Parts: sequence; structure tokens; C-alpha cells
Amino acid sequence: MPANLTFDTLKKAAKSGEIDTVLVCLVDMQGRLMGKRFHVSNFIESAHEETHCCDYLLATDIEMATPDGYASSSWEKGYGDYVMKPDLGTLRRMPWLEGTAMVLCDIIDHHTHAPVAHAPRQILKAQMARAKAMGFTPMMATELEFFLFRQSFDDIRRAGYRELEPISGYNEDYNILQTSREEHVMRPVRNLLVAAGVPVENSKGEAETGQEELNIRYGNGLSAADHHTIAKQAVKDIANSQGHAASFMSKWHHAKVGSAAHIHQSLFKGKTNAFYSAKADLAMSDTMRAYVAGLLKYTPDMTVFMAPYINSYKRFLPGTFAPTKIAWSIDNRTAGYRLVGDGTKGVRIECRIPGSDMNPYLACAAQLAAGLQGIEDGLKLAAAVKGDLYGMARIAEIPHTLRDATEKLRKSKMLRATMGDDVVDHYTRAAEVEQEAFDAVVTDHEIRRGFERA
Repeated sequence: MPANLTFDTLKKAAKSGEIDTVLVCLVDMQGRLMGKRFHVSNFIESAHEETHCCDYLLATDIEMATPDGYASSSWEKGYGDYVMKPDLGTLRRMPWLEGTAMVLCDIIDHHTHAPVAHAPRQILKAQMARAKAMGFTPMMATELEFFLFRQSFDDIRRAGYRELEPISGYNEDYNILQTSREEHVMRPVRNLLVAAGVPVENSKGEAETGQEELNIRYGNGLSAADHHTIAKQAVKDIANSQGHAASFMSKWHHAKVGSAAHIHQSLFKGKTNAFYSAKADLAMSDTMRAYVAGLLKYTPDMTVFMAPYINSYKRFLPGTFAPTKIAWSIDNRTAGYRLVGDGTKGVRIECRIPGSDMNPYLACAAQLAAGLQGIEDGLKLAAAVKGDLYGMARIAEIPHTLRDATEKLRKSKMLRATMGDDVVDHYTRAAEVEQEAFDAVVTDHEIRRGFERA
């Protein structure tokens, strides 16, 4: 499903008074939409060509602080400008916001006019181009899991993020009765996203109190990431309009199941799934086997791109449907990678490692980088693992902490070769910033355990 506005139809909608505002957005390191609201007349007159933003937008932490240590921007360099270049192919209505359209931008260096290599959308575009040069079109889809809460964002913030109350009182996995009570949020999420050109397939209750899942139809890798980002924005906007908060945190409570953002992926040649071979075991082509072998080999290198925060690693626990092991299996939800659609033309691999706090551009780009490297190197795929992987000591584990994953990223020869030293160093620094921020804080857990008894 394409974005649902052309520049010409935007002009007509502006003339009729139907659209008066255009959100001109970039995607930041955390996967959020940042940008400006243009009056539609100015966008049509000039801003559709370009606008500008401070280069610190790709060098902040999640709270918009400006930590040091980035080569691309700093106080010493004066925090100059980037050019935001609208990709008019992403122009669309935002029907949950009155009179509003939006467009996603690519980020251009103000002085060299070259794409900014560490911009998330550019990182994914680079891997898409690499795949194209090999004759492939990456096809991907992400699942969005999140929690809805009874309170609003403002109420929760004023209460110090304590006594959070999910919108339901029991596990609502596939439960139609309970999810009917949440349709005042989820029905407009589905319908308004489709109206925005995001091809939503369905929503469902997920495996915890107040937990939802939204599924969007697969598309090329860049479209999949665009749709994920727009959908996440819509969920928060629409929930907020109904007096609720929606959280994409990986693990909001230690006693609750975490939220994932699984990535389904395959490579196409033209209209044919290059992962499919009718005569092969499980219908897995040699191309697919080498791709999956690359995913397995380089999972430690790219874990930061799938689990970017301290909290992300709290999700990786046995018996929670979140993976702990680097292995592939056939339709087995205890593995990091699950073969889906075996024996059919829709055969694909699902990566179950990312949490819902991932930046989809970075996670999808990292998956492509690893899988394509597997093809280039002709890697051989080990046999699928059967049974409950959680207790298998012989299977390598996903990095347990952000600190461990950061070191794997720093030392990754594959990602340095495929993404570039500047990109790896930039996101290594981003991970270090998250670790430093956490290490400097005294937590409630420490106070409860040590205040009197230490």
C-alpha cells in the first residue's frame, strides 16, 4: 500500500482547506519522529524541497541531552545544521490529527550535500542498496507489541511512574471479550493507519495484562521500517487522545512479560521469493540457508541494534517467549530465530530477539548486513535445534547486558566493513551513553535492599 498523497493531491487538499499542516519529520537514533509543523502553503512553496534542523538530533540520548563523545556533532563544532530532504514518496495523511499530512525526510550534510551516514533511514537504505547490487529486494515485516494503561501519560508522569495500571486485569492473549473493551483505542488505530496508507492486517491481545499486538503487512525493508515508525506514533497519539498511555518499553515490570518487535524477513528476486526452493528440505533455498547462517554468526555483533537500552535485556528470560539462545528452529518460539512457512512459497525467517523499544531502521539494517554477509561468504547452516532451547547449555546465548553487547558492536569487523567505522563508532557511543546514565543513578531497588540493612 503506497503513501496516500501525491504532491499534486496535497495542493488540491490545501486549496480546499482539507489540509493546513504538514509534519516534516526525520527519524532520530531512538526511532522517534522529530521535526517541524509547516503551514501547508509554505511546504508547497519551498519546504517540500528542503528544510533544516540542528545536527544534535542525531547525537542525543533518549531525554534529548547532548552527551559528549560524538565525532559528528559537539559543542566544539558548534552544533550546526543538517538538511532535511523530504521523501515525497512517503507523503501521507495523518487522519488522527485534524487537517494534517506528514512526510519523512532523508538527512543531508549541509556542507558536503552527502547523505549523513549515521542517520537511521540512511543506514537501512545503504543495506537495501547492497542487497539490490546482489540482485535482491529485502521483504520485511515487524510486529509491534505494547502495553495500554488506564492512566494518561500526564497522570503517570505526575505520579512518578508508580502504581501503573494496565488497561485490563488479566492475560488477554487472543481474548476477544477483553479486547472488545479496548476497541475505543484499537479500532481507530487500525482504521486510521490504513487511511494513512499503512497496511495494517490485524490487532490482537498479547500474552499479558493490557498488552496488545499490531501486525502490518510485509513490504520492502524501507517501507516496513517507515510503517513501523508511523504506527508507533499513531498508537501513542490515539491512546493519548482517549486518556490512556501506550508504552513500547521492552520490560515495564519485572513480574510482567516483555514486549517484542519480531522481524520477519526474506529476499525476493523480482516477484519470486529467493528463500524458496520447491525441491529443498523445508523449501529452504541455499540462499536462505546462507542468509540465516549469517544471522546466527553475527547476532552478538548486532544485538545493540535490536536491544538498545539497559531495560532491553531484562526481557531475555526463560519461559517468557523471549529468546535467550542464538539458534534457529522450525516453528519453535523458544529460539532466537524461527522458521515460518516451511514447505511453502512464503517461507521466511523470523528474528525474535528485538524488543519493542528497537529502532526498526537500525534493527532491519543490521539483520540485512548479517544475512547478506552470510550469502557473500557462502556460510553453511547448521541443523535446526529442536525442543526447549532455554535449558540447552551447548547453545550460544544472546548477550545478557548492554555492556556486553556494546563491546561486541565495538569489535565487529563485519559491521565496520558493511556499515562503516563512523556508523559503528556513533552507535557504540550511543550505547555507552545509556550505560553511563544508568550507572550514575541510585535505583529504588538499591534503596529498598540497603537503606536499613546494609
